[in-house]
Amino acid sequence: MLKARKNFLSILYFSLLSINLYSEEDPYVFIDSNAQEMVVVLIENKNLFLEDRLAYENKIKEIFEPMIDFRRVAAGVMGRKHYMKASPAQRVEFVEVFRDSLLDTYAETLAQWENQKIETLFPDESNFSDKKSIEVRQMLNTGSSKYPISYKLRKYEDGTWMIINIIVNGVNLGLTFKNQFQALAIKNNGNIEKTLDGWVSDAGDAGISG
Repeated sequence: MLKARKNFLSILYFSLLSINLYSEEDPYVFIDSNAQEMVVVLIENKNLFLEDRLAYENKIKEIFEPMIDFRRVAAGVMGRKHYMKASPAQRVEFVEVFRDSLLDTYAETLAQWENQKIETLFPDESNFSDKKSIEVRQMLNTGSSKYPISYKLRKYEDGTWMIINIIVNGVNLGLTFKNQFQALAIKNNGNIEKTLDGWVSDAGDAGISG
């Protein structure tokens, strides 16, 4: 189960890469160019994970963090009821807790993946001027299996896009985390602080094995 979970998280993260202001204006180019750059980053640093774990994790975090609107995703994971109940300080705290738990997990699991291929499914039309959100689909080819990845992106006032949800092999990451938060909140009788203290992200294995 642990191995399958790591495989899933690695696959999920494998398509995320360093920010590029030009490609951010086109959500498909943004996702695709970043995914291809990530392949290069992993190949060039595949030995760093064992030699200098902290340096490796920092490289991953620098790449991954700008891609996601963590504030919006974290608010969705909390749900309206708990988000409104939480204090401003607790909301900020959960954004940090949520972000760090994902970053740490991804950084620890990425090293096992290499030589993957990612194909972005580009649309026939590329006019996004009137759209506020969009879905970008990819196919991850591990050599032995293929896994669909779907990103939901939101457009911001400056014309750039950020990821607000990801679906991997049919598993809705945002919904999965939201269900986990709700279950933990119930366990803690709605105590937000205890829920935050007990938070551990776990996306499951999505039916994916090495």
